[in-house]
Order: sequence, then structure tokens, then C-alpha cells
Amino acid sequence: MIRAAVQTDPIDLAQELTAIEVTGAGGIATFTGLVRADDGVSALELEHYPGATDAALLALAERAAQRWSLLAVTVLHRVGVMHPGDRIVFVGVAAAHRAPALEACAFLIDRLKTDAPFWKRESRGAVASWVEPRGSDEDAAARWREPG
Repeated sequence: MIRAAVQTDPIDLAQELTAIEVTGAGGIATFTGLVRADDGVSALELEHYPGATDAALLALAERAAQRWSLLAVTVLHRVGVMHPGDRIVFVGVAAAHRAPALEACAFLIDRLKTDAPFWKRESRGAVASWVEPRGSDEDAAARWREPG
């Protein structure tokens, strides 16, 4: 099972985890990202280009499923306006054993930060500004680049 989606609705962790657990896998790894209140952020707005973003998420999920022989992959990312504490991203993977599940989960979250076309705008009170890509995200994604 491979599922990749962009949504405005809140992410239901129990529902998503249950869908992965029914695969009978021996190892399940998940990552849930939350909106942080760093430096007084009061809201985070994400915009995307639907066709391109959906395709990028699906391509990452498929690549992870092939590379680690996964039984299930779920990649969900929210768009729209969110506030500190809101869930912004969920990655869940199921594999026969824990090591591939953990590696695939790390791969997906690291690559999402650089490969998925989202535009982020942070609000601090009445002031909003676009978020620039971070070098640390590029460094994390680079460890997963395949030779060639």
C-alpha cells in the first residue's frame, strides 16, 4: 500500500497508524512534524502547486517502497494556514523488520524537505515573511542521494 496526499484537514494519527498496522509488518516507523512557535511564529501558511506536489510525494513514497521493500508507505502533508502545535506532516512506513522501516522513514522526511514543492510563509503577529530553504535541510537530504 502506497499513499501520498496533500490535504487541508488535520491529520488523524490513529487512523493513519491503524491503516499501516494491518499490513502485518514486523517494524513500523513514523514521523509526525508539528508547527513550531520558534521566534514568535503565530501561524504558518503552506502553498503548493497541486499537480507537481502530489507527483513529488508519490514519487518519494514509491522510491522508498522499492529501495527498502516496504509493505506500506504513507506520506501526508498539510497545506493552508496552521498554528503552533498543529500537525503539518506525517510519514509512516511498514517493513518486515525495524531497520528498513527506520531508514525509510528518515529518508522520506529528509527528502520531503528538499524535493516537495511547498512554499512556506511564517506570521509573527501582523508581519508575514516567506521562509527560505535551509542549508541543513540540503545536507540531510544529501546523505540519501543515490550514486550516478
